[in-house]
Amino acid sequence: MAKTFDPHEEEQLDQLKRFWGQYGTLITWLLVAVLLAFAGWNGWNYWQRQQAVEAAVLYQTLDEAAGANDTERVRQVWADIQQQVPRTAQAHHAGLLAARALQQADALDDARLALHFVRDNAADPGVVAAARLRLAALELQAGQYEAALQALGADMPPEFAALAADRRGDVLLAQGQTDAARQAYQQAWAAMDEAVDYRRVIEAKLNALGVDPTAPVPAAAEVNPAASAAPATPVAPQ
Repeated sequence: MAKTFDPHEEEQLDQLKRFWGQYGTLITWLLVAVLLAFAGWNGWNYWQRQQAVEAAVLYQTLDEAAGANDTERVRQVWADIQQQVPRTAQAHHAGLLAARALQQADALDDARLALHFVRDNAADPGVVAAARLRLAALELQAGQYEAALQALGADMPPEFAALAADRRGDVLLAQGQTDAARQAYQQAWAAMDEAVDYRRVIEAKLNALGVDPTAPVPAAAEVNPAASAAPATPVAPQ
């Protein structure tokens, strides 16, 4: 049976052909771009997962080398981490671990470089703060007081403020600046949570400097305005 001619359907087909002739190439490229972006996103996620797995394995290897006091192995694995997975969170935690192991082995220059790496590359403000505190302690141990203070110079996250003030007090005391050290310790003691045991260490430092931070502050003496007013001095007539 012959198909009935439908002018309306024919007109719709003509419109579709004209539309595709005008926009078909653009639509095709848009679809290709979307598919490429989707493939790229999946590839990026896959690469990220692979990096995380590799970083976890390397961190475990570094931890074992540090536990065995194998300094050369620590250096080797830490170098591999910096080269292969430098942007991962595990790499930044590994830097703190490597710095501790290297410092214990008196490889202070290598420990300092590891802490600089963490300070300059970590995205987590807490990890950066930990690296700066450790770096200040290392510089203090090496007698590099200005470098230690510089490591503590930038703003710290609130949860690290007390520790930073305490470390600053240590550096100032080593420099012979007793009054400034006392003020830093008082600031650290006031900012430290009462439940934290280390607060008692700060208190002991203040006691050694003649300060008892737990002593009640004496109330200000009441002043009688009439009694405290100075008597007017009579002026002799001219």
